[in-house]
Amino acid sequence: MVNTIYLDNSATTKPLKEVMQAFMVVNEQYYANPASIHAMGVEANDLLIRAREQVADILQTEAKNVLFTSGGTESNNAAIFGIARSNTHIGKHILTTEIEHPSVLETMKQLEKEGYDVEYLRVDRRGVISLDELRTKIRKETILVSIMHVNNEMGAIQPIKEAAKMIREMSRAAFHVDAVQSFGKLAISFKEEGPDCISISGHKIHGFKGSGVLAFRKPIRWQPFALGGGQEFGMRSGTVAVPQAVALAKAARLAVETMNERTNKYRQWHDEIRTQLESYGEAVHVLSTPQGAAHIVSFSVRDLKGEVIINAMQKRGVIVSTSSACSSKQTKTSHVVEALHLDEHYKKGVIRLSFGAHNTIEDIENFKQVLAEVMLELKGENK
Repeated sequence: MVNTIYLDNSATTKPLKEVMQAFMVVNEQYYANPASIHAMGVEANDLLIRAREQVADILQTEAKNVLFTSGGTESNNAAIFGIARSNTHIGKHILTTEIEHPSVLETMKQLEKEGYDVEYLRVDRRGVISLDELRTKIRKETILVSIMHVNNEMGAIQPIKEAAKMIREMSRAAFHVDAVQSFGKLAISFKEEGPDCISISGHKIHGFKGSGVLAFRKPIRWQPFALGGGQEFGMRSGTVAVPQAVALAKAARLAVETMNERTNKYRQWHDEIRTQLESYGEAVHVLSTPQGAAHIVSFSVRDLKGEVIINAMQKRGVIVSTSSACSSKQTKTSHVVEALHLDEHYKKGVIRLSFGAHNTIEDIENFKQVLAEVMLELKGENK
């Protein structure tokens, strides 16, 4: 599609040229197995060590606490299963939220089948948990708390630091944070009162699909579920994809270095679009809040299906999504929308646009014009 404006960066991002170049160089020149003891294997392993150290430095942990994975889903699965199944001597109580990504919620459902007691923290209309509810639900036998940093559908930011302090003071539970939508957009690390483990996805930060990180504050009681040759310190067996690891480290470094500049730009765009959306009155409900993540704007058009809006925008060269890409092909209402107790008139028309490093001010101006045209066409709004 010519002159397409891509505003679905929370679903996936276009890799940066620098990241693609690093990936190609490693594939072409350092393709040996990093576990091999010959010279080429040692060279590949040196690159892997360097990539691991770079990610560890960004997250403020030690390199031995950084595992390269296939992406956010595996990182979330590995963290939750690994911690839960190795800490039953303490208890089987787990806390999470009702608006987590499916890679967390489906894992929790499996653990419930295995006899674990999983409780789901509610959120308010802003999509934010109550620390008071968290406090009342933590038990001595709580072994894991898993809370996403930024919600992928509407951008709500959870109080991670406050939650970490509370969890640490009141229990022996490990605190896992799904940072897939926050890393590179908001500060997240193991510094001070941070989480115990963090999940990151490469393709959300202009890296490659099939790459991710599961990192720990310090060595933790954890049961690996990928067994084999003992790679990744025995915690994730399988030949390590060095090109993906190097590319992810490159993407992570670039994301952190440019984070403040991009966030300021996104916030301005977010506010401008919010102002336009609010001008339509009851015809539009804005799910995202001014306190939410700057790179996500989520809204709903009254009594219209999201697919209708998406198609109308796509005809004009603008790509947005309905809610989460992971669930957009399903016909049922998103669990996040249900958790927000959205009015029935707005449940079917939720649209998410999300900014990335390749977007420009011209893209945003064009989007605003397209939004006005679509609203006039579909709702008769003359704004």
